[in-house]
Amino acid sequence: MTMIVEWLWLPVVVLAYLIGSLSFAVLISRIMGLSDPRTYGSQNPGATNVLRSGNKVAAALTLLLDAFKGWLPVWLVLQFGPAWGLGWGTVALVGLAAFIGHVYPVFMRFQGGKGVATAAGVLLGFEPLLGLLVLLSWVLTLLLTRYSSLAAIVAALVAPLLYWFGSPAMWQMQPALGLAISAMSALLLWRHSGNIQRLLAGQESQVGRKKG
Repeated sequence: MTMIVEWLWLPVVVLAYLIGSLSFAVLISRIMGLSDPRTYGSQNPGATNVLRSGNKVAAALTLLLDAFKGWLPVWLVLQFGPAWGLGWGTVALVGLAAFIGHVYPVFMRFQGGKGVATAAGVLLGFEPLLGLLVLLSWVLTLLLTRYSSLAAIVAALVAPLLYWFGSPAMWQMQPALGLAISAMSALLLWRHSGNIQRLLAGQESQVGRKKG
C-alpha cells in the first residue's frame, strides 16, 4: 500500500496530461457545425483562431474550457492530494502536464494549440492572485495593441517575473511552482516565435482586423 501511494503522482500526472489533450477548439467547432479550426486562419486549434470563424460564442466557449482544463487538475490535487501524500511537486507537475497536453495532445497527433488559455487556467489554480495579475497584463496589452500574440508574449514574460520577484506576502513561494511557471513561459515564447518575427516585420494580424 505504501508503494502505491509513493507512485500515485505518476497516474495523476498522466491523467492531467490526458485532460489537457482534449481539444475544445475542435470539439466545439464540430458540435456547432463549424469548420475545423485546423483548416483555416493560423490553423491553430485555439480560441483566437476559432474567433476567425465569426462565431464569438464558439470562441468564448473554447477559451473558457481550455482554461478550465488547466485549472481543474491543479485544483483537484490541491484539494485532495495532501490526504494521499501529494505535495507541491505533484501540483507543479500536474499543471505543467495539463499545459503540455494542450500543446502536444495525444488525441490530435501531438499537434495542438499554443497554450495561452490553458496556461492561464494553470496559473489561476497555482495562485489565483498571480493568475489574475497575468490575465490583467494580457487584457491590457490586447486592448492597447489589438495583437493577441503580443498580449500572450507579454503575459508569458510577466508570469515568471511576478512569481519570482513578487512579494512573498502575496503568494506562497514554492520553487516547484516557480519552475513549472518558468517552463510554461519558455514554451509559450517558443511557440510564438513565428508571431514574434511577424511582429518585428510589421506583418502580424490584429484581432478584429483583416490583413491588408
